[in-house]
Amino acid sequence: MSYSSQPTQIEVIGGNVNNLKNISVNIPLHKFVAISGLSGSGKSSLAMGILYSEGARRYLDSLATYTRRRISQVGRANVKEVRHIPSALALRQRPTVPGARSTVGTMTEIFNVLRLIYSRLGSPKCPNGHQVPPTIKIAEAMDKMDETMGVITCPTCGVKFHAFGAEDFAFNSDGACKNCQGLGITKQIDPDTLIGDETKSIRDGAVAAWRTPGRNFMPIVAQAAGVRIDVPYNQLTDKEREMVLHGQQKHYAIDIPSKNGRVFHMDNALYENAYNAIEDSMRTTKSDVALKRLNRFYRFFTCPVCHGTRMNPDRLNQLVVGKNIAEASQMPLSELPEFVDQIKGWLPADMQALAQNLTTELLNQVQPLLDLGLDYLTMDRAGASLSTGELQRIQLGRTLRTQTTGVLYVLDEPSVGLHPDNVTGLIKIFHQLIDQGNSLVVVDHETAIIDAADWIVEIGPGSGANGGTVIDQGTPAQIHRSKKSLIRPFLTGEGKLVTRKVITDDVFAKGQIKLAIDHKFNLNHVSTEFPVNRLIAITGFSGAGKTTLVLDGLLDAFRSKLHRRSLPSYITKFDPAQLKHVISVDATPVGKNARSTVATYTNIMDNLRKLYAVLPEAKKAGYTASHFSYNNKQGACPTCGGTGEISLDIQYLPDMVEVCPTCHGKRFNSQVLAVKWQGLSIADVLDYDVDQAIDLFKSNSAIGETLNVLQQMGLGYLHLGEATPTLSGGEAQRLKLTSHMKRSQNDTLFIFDEPTVGLHPLDVRVLLKVFSQLIDQGATVLMITHDLDLMANADYMIDMGPRGGDQGGKIVAKGRPTDLIEDPSSLTIRYLRAHFDKYQK
Repeated sequence: MSYSSQPTQIEVIGGNVNNLKNISVNIPLHKFVAISGLSGSGKSSLAMGILYSEGARRYLDSLATYTRRRISQVGRANVKEVRHIPSALALRQRPTVPGARSTVGTMTEIFNVLRLIYSRLGSPKCPNGHQVPPTIKIAEAMDKMDETMGVITCPTCGVKFHAFGAEDFAFNSDGACKNCQGLGITKQIDPDTLIGDETKSIRDGAVAAWRTPGRNFMPIVAQAAGVRIDVPYNQLTDKEREMVLHGQQKHYAIDIPSKNGRVFHMDNALYENAYNAIEDSMRTTKSDVALKRLNRFYRFFTCPVCHGTRMNPDRLNQLVVGKNIAEASQMPLSELPEFVDQIKGWLPADMQALAQNLTTELLNQVQPLLDLGLDYLTMDRAGASLSTGELQRIQLGRTLRTQTTGVLYVLDEPSVGLHPDNVTGLIKIFHQLIDQGNSLVVVDHETAIIDAADWIVEIGPGSGANGGTVIDQGTPAQIHRSKKSLIRPFLTGEGKLVTRKVITDDVFAKGQIKLAIDHKFNLNHVSTEFPVNRLIAITGFSGAGKTTLVLDGLLDAFRSKLHRRSLPSYITKFDPAQLKHVISVDATPVGKNARSTVATYTNIMDNLRKLYAVLPEAKKAGYTASHFSYNNKQGACPTCGGTGEISLDIQYLPDMVEVCPTCHGKRFNSQVLAVKWQGLSIADVLDYDVDQAIDLFKSNSAIGETLNVLQQMGLGYLHLGEATPTLSGGEAQRLKLTSHMKRSQNDTLFIFDEPTVGLHPLDVRVLLKVFSQLIDQGATVLMITHDLDLMANADYMIDMGPRGGDQGGKIVAKGRPTDLIEDPSSLTIRYLRAHFDKYQK
């Protein structure tokens, strides 16, 4: 077949994944295709559920059976036919949060190459203190397969010794610091956290350490040990406090009264003081959630042995260009090309070929990260401290360096966490992928990305049941002229930019929160004020210090105040004004598995169960509210256990997930489903979406109120039984807000981290209405954002920079957005000015 007659498009015929309505669409090959649509319209169902799913599955089908058994595989998509699809790679919207042992170096695998460089090209130190110059013999010794592997002779004193190999430099393995086991930090219990509120009595919960699982009876044991438990903790004698904090582990006979009036007697109740309670819990816990809860009782310190390098200090004697591996790991990625040049100049002629091989590999891995604007990161930066945008770009960087051709890349919201200037760099990378002969499908709401695409596909028109069809497609120029397009006004600037009533008088009229940070990460001597009862935008480059200012600074300061603890040492000043509560709303998924649904997350399921339990049929059968839960044995379908589906392991083929043949996906057993209200079983009600259910529950105020709040938040298309872990970041954030609406919030600060994740510009308008409603109820709303629409609608803006990492950490602009754009003093403000100009032309 000649090149000219090769297929030019992927043909999707009869797609029915999730809410897609038997769609057929052609996706151009070797082009940059953007998919747009409202939240929940079916964009990801087309991109991930069909294109990636089929592309990845067909590639895996070509592998040997033995190999396929070891790869987690993708099931067959619900589509009639997909023609001409290449092998596919996907980058998801929410990368998993790295563990405590991950660093930028390990996640990008640059550190693996650096370890090889240090083991093969390094200058080791002999036991007698002589620095052995680099030589090809060291590299050769490392490749031996017998007991002489790594053994070299010191040319100065003649002693034979083992030089360190690549594994010896791994802080997750042989190279770990013995004191902190390669974590770089140690922790010790913070005595200030063991006692919660000193004005409470022990019986009322003054000892926070005894509110850990399995210790609810400890106050009774303390009473048996001679401590008064019904007076405020701050009125106890020194001897009693000593008993609470440091009392000896002893057994006591106690009587524990239960709620029903019975008394439970224990002959040998072991007394655990507040310190022991936390230490023992920490030793035995295996759950991440419990670990997080226990960590708040600890103070974390840089390890005094390795000084935070994570490495066994004796590994730091092997040098490359006078630097040990910890010092090399502390260099910003932007300095590594120069470091490579220094290495080559430092090595003898017979090592140049090996050096070229290793350093080329290092630079190949670093270059995509530099192109993606991550030049400020260091290899030793903890993975858990990275923003979502940084994690996504690391993921993208790893994909790019393979420089493959003929691959279909499917990216879900790659603009998350990216400054508008980084988006420009990202678009450049997209065009490079196409130039390499690949195809690219991007699901995104960032108008700059959509406008830069070769082809746009719009899914809609609405969300959920109202979406799932192709409403428009074409080049950006065609979409600019189309009357059907929903994204058009935001590409052309015909829409309205400022959609809420922005404060025009004194922005600090209702008060101000004051915060000063001495030193934390890249913030040094930073102080600022946040206006009360306003919408505040915190903006700036990825790595500029936004998260440190808000989530490490402001949030930690509030939490310390609320728990009556002393402020963290890095905060030198904090005045919360009249605010007493803080609610942090992030984009992490709601619930851990498919058992968590919209109904169970809100109060809807509890009220539904009560409603069904009082029906005459239910009473006659002796059913209680617990029978109407699919998480209980009494109510769950016996075949699927209440999940509504069963998974079949078919060896080397992907696991097959099927609708349960007994309950047909309804989750409940047949006896419970026989109980009807208004002719509907409880499973029928869970099939309703929020918009449909509002009419059904007009007379039920508890359920009706929650449904109205969900609808106001633009979540009317969600089904009551919809699994919450599948929701986008923006949907998850709005769902978390439901319990806070309709209440006075005069003393509450809401903090949102990237609230526009997964939101179309039309959804952003709904979000702004939600924010305005919170502010009308007296709340103060603060958002960390890169979204220019949100910035334009803010009452006050604090811009950090000027760039990321060492070049950031300063407040470069603050004030009303409309005032700031008059004289753009930072890169963010310049982009915002251009955004305002686009809508005013």
